[in-house]
Amino acid sequence: MIDFHGQAAIVTGAGRGLGRLYALELARRGAAIVVNDIGTTMHGDGSDESVADRVVAEIEAPGGIAVASHDSVDTPDGGQAIVDVAVERFGRVDAVVSNAGIFQTRPFDELTSDDWRRMLRVHLDGGFHLSQPAFRVMKRQGYGRFVFIASSAGLFGQPNSAHYAAAKAGLLGLTNVIAIEGADHGVLANAVLPFGYSRMVSETIGQLEQPPDELSFLGAIQPELVVPIVVFLASRECALSHQNYSAAAGRFARVFVGLSKGWVAPSGVAPTADDIAANFAEVSAVEPFTVPGSIFDEVFELCDRLGLTG
Repeated sequence: MIDFHGQAAIVTGAGRGLGRLYALELARRGAAIVVNDIGTTMHGDGSDESVADRVVAEIEAPGGIAVASHDSVDTPDGGQAIVDVAVERFGRVDAVVSNAGIFQTRPFDELTSDDWRRMLRVHLDGGFHLSQPAFRVMKRQGYGRFVFIASSAGLFGQPNSAHYAAAKAGLLGLTNVIAIEGADHGVLANAVLPFGYSRMVSETIGQLEQPPDELSFLGAIQPELVVPIVVFLASRECALSHQNYSAAAGRFARVFVGLSKGWVAPSGVAPTADDIAANFAEVSAVEPFTVPGSIFDEVFELCDRLGLTG
């Protein structure tokens, strides 16, 4: 059994929904948990410290170890304070599940700059404010695991959610760089793109007159079915980094961005827009493809095809 005894994990947005389930399962497997949640509404309004406190009580009732954090990830001081709680109480930070977020739908042409900034401040800025101080601790330890909760909205798109999609896509970029820079220090970073029937979904579609049918998609995406891959990626058993995984209804699948072979203009010829049009099928073909491990992989492959050195 994957075991977390002797390890400390931070879970943000852990007071409700998926975050609560991640925290409970990590604690059940022995981790000491920092339960971070400021207790806002789904739109990010208000606060309620009892939301995090109740999850701490749930963990402690059967003998688990947990401490509440009521700091917000959306400021540098808040992110640092969350990490400080883990270090002061447990002496280390072994895993971070960056799950805190808000949600709101709005047609693109009706989005305000405040809507935009607020969403990015919580999801993307919050991911940075938390992960940077945690990364420093993990680097000193020579060990750490980051699991960023992203979204298919960020990779594939979702109507009426430009601000949310952009923020989640930004988290994927953050994950990639932490994975690259952490590789030499035993620090791994991966992302999960979950589907779970949680507060975000229920508040988006409105209050249903009856629970979702077990045969419907909403009935199938039980939030508990996301938890296993998050726990695995947060564990010592995980040796992979720089990866994204979708989790939905008991189906777990790698999600990746590939680079096709494309078309290369003849040497010594300045390509024109007409050349692009003439070769657009080759430019757009999705096979064959590679999955670059970093920007350098793309550059090196291109240099090889162009016969360039140095």
